[in-house]
Amino acid sequence: MSATILSSKPMRWAAGGWALFIAENFILSENRTYLIENYGDDAYHYAYGTLSTAAMSSVFYGYFRKVKDAPPLSFKGPVPLGAKVASFLCFGLGLTMASQIPPKIQIPVEFVTSTGANENNTIATSAAEEKGGGGGGWKVRCPFDFTDNKDTNSPVHGLERITRHPGLWSFGLLGLGSAFLVPSIPQRVWLAMPTMVALIGGAHTDSRFRRGMGGELSEEYDRMTSNVPLLAMLSGAQGNVIDVMNDFSSEIKPLNAALAVVTAGLWVMSKGRVVLPRR
Repeated sequence: MSATILSSKPMRWAAGGWALFIAENFILSENRTYLIENYGDDAYHYAYGTLSTAAMSSVFYGYFRKVKDAPPLSFKGPVPLGAKVASFLCFGLGLTMASQIPPKIQIPVEFVTSTGANENNTIATSAAEEKGGGGGGWKVRCPFDFTDNKDTNSPVHGLERITRHPGLWSFGLLGLGSAFLVPSIPQRVWLAMPTMVALIGGAHTDSRFRRGMGGELSEEYDRMTSNVPLLAMLSGAQGNVIDVMNDFSSEIKPLNAALAVVTAGLWVMSKGRVVLPRR
């Protein structure tokens, strides 16, 4: 039964396009120096762009024409509770990492005491001051804080504590979270494949950087961080786990993260039931 499912046409399309994308990126980036030296930088990038476009075209063609809602199904009716929980965890972490890219969101009003200093991005005076008083009051400020609070003295900071490749893993975890919510097994495989892109792509990037190809990866940074999310944090590579969690909570943009988690929860709850495909 399992062999039949794995060898089915929808399953081949679900994994094949993504496998092609991973393979061509791996081969071309691994041989980047050789190809540029022998064929030129323009030829290399033309080849890279053409092959990546062809691979992604096959990925999306396969999804919409061969994979989406294809049998067999892993469940019928409501999405199982375990699948919802797993989906929420993946969505929550993936969206939290993505939420750290925009500027820090902050409540657009603040109360400032008569002796307190104003916070950043205040753009209007208090009602008390408008009336001629010198006391404190409510002030309006920009809903985005563009200041950078990164601690340059620390070798790792913020999302780097979770993974060296937050962009890749945010993409991968969002796909994996979606996979838990669909009953079609081929569709689940397709949605989960970005996780393999993150795992293999991140590991290959690290390997190249360790060899000085296209970037650098210092021994200290390599030791204190990980490709797989949360591995370095929870393994003690960054120090006492409780202390690291406290540091991490002070380094991220909290309101951005809170909105991401709420969005993840609402999205998962909205997918409580599924519509079975018409075949």
